Amino acid sequence: MEIALFQPDIAGNVGTILRTAACFGTPAHIIEPCGFPFGDAALKRAGMDYAVRANVRRHADWNDFMHWRADAGRRLVLLTTTGATPLPAFTFEPGDLLLLGAESSGVPPYVHDAAAARVAIPMQPGFRSLNVAVAAGIALAEALRQTKGFPA
Repeated sequence: MEIALFQPDIAGNVGTILRTAACFGTPAHIIEPCGFPFGDAALKRAGMDYAVRANVRRHADWNDFMHWRADAGRRLVLLTTTGATPLPAFTFEPGDLLLLGAESSGVPPYVHDAAAARVAIPMQPGFRSLNVAVAAGIALAEALRQTKGFPA
């Protein structure tokens, strides 16, 4: 299982997601550009020392990421709030790549179109979305549970 962040806006959320990825041994991808200066100092403040221990691959842009993904043979699973399979009804596969959008804008239509699957975390009526770092943790935990991928 891997996590990818599409043009993230908030360093604190990236740090939290990288900390989660490090704790579970899950590689993470940052698809640039970011809405903040991406660097060790910002990530240390947000994710403490865990963020620098994460297995992170930076991609210059969407095309660079998609070339890597195609070569790696990863299924792209988009976490979204619209037109998606509810998380409890979705079946994850080992090696899935969980993609989360920018906090302020999500992902554009071409990213939706590139996803093999779109998954939504069910919430109470009247709520738009969860914090992206919280959503990443929920989806990653369910994906690892289903695929028996939790660390021993």
